[in-house]
Amino acid sequence: MKAKNLLKSLCASALFLLSTVTLSAENDSNLFYNSEVANGLKVAETIYKADGSGLANYMKYNYTYDEQNRLTMSEAMKWDAQSDQWQKDMCMRYAYEGNHITTTYYQWNEGKGQYILVPEMTVTMESTATAQ
Repeated sequence: MKAKNLLKSLCASALFLLSTVTLSAENDSNLFYNSEVANGLKVAETIYKADGSGLANYMKYNYTYDEQNRLTMSEAMKWDAQSDQWQKDMCMRYAYEGNHITTTYYQWNEGKGQYILVPEMTVTMESTATAQ
């Protein structure tokens, strides 16, 4: 059971990080990263793509933390050139209880104007940092 939960967690994390890996694999020389840091924690990162002689918005990630500086949410947004706005794409939320971490994955639903839980991607696992 632990192995299955670990596998689910790894898959969920991989999905979130996939866009960054894909961007890096595409062509690192065309991507530029700008991180925003507050109180020593990365709270946002904007990725720009070379576009002719300038840079164009590409992806943006927002991060929130709890009072213990543990990641509680990571949100990915894509740039929509037609509307000239960031469009929500997906987010992952992290809940901590004892030595367990629950990761929930949400996909943005434009029609409903809200994030929709993807239940099969919810994973609870034991934290290796506090496990004995």
